[in-house]
Amino acid sequence: MNKSDWVGRFYEDFNVGDVYRSRIGRTISEADNTWFTLLTNNTNQIHFNAEYAKRSDFGRLLVNSTFTLAVVVGLGVADVSENGFALGWEKIDLPNPVFVGDTLYCVQEIVDKRESRTKPKWGLVKVKTLGLKQDGSVVIEFVRTVMVWKRAFAPLRNAVSEAKIDG
Repeated sequence: MNKSDWVGRFYEDFNVGDVYRSRIGRTISEADNTWFTLLTNNTNQIHFNAEYAKRSDFGRLLVNSTFTLAVVVGLGVADVSENGFALGWEKIDLPNPVFVGDTLYCVQEIVDKRESRTKPKWGLVKVKTLGLKQDGSVVIEFVRTVMVWKRAFAPLRNAVSEAKIDG
């Protein structure tokens, strides 16, 4: 398969024990943290008030943990959930803080899979995910279950025609 033909994994493509490492990283900016915090109505000043944060145990702004979760999940979409959606979360742990300037990566391991009992076009895939920062420390760990299309039933992937570009 050509790289440009990538359409994500389907249920049949997953095997228990498979490990996927994000191909890209994401450096967190102060604007990312501030905007996410404001958009989600989080009023904890440790995320957006530098003077307040200086007086905390961290000594500086702390990146919003739900932003950390969102970024790490996003980094893994191409590998795990591009053809599905999350059904549930079993646990979320945050063993180390994330600060502005940190770069996040994700590692995902398939820990279980089974066909859906009620939706024959789908399968369920359980994934353990680690979010790591540039020094290799784990900043978030979670387990989630994703409902994933079986290949034969997935909707049309390419809604844009195969137009040729002249030139």
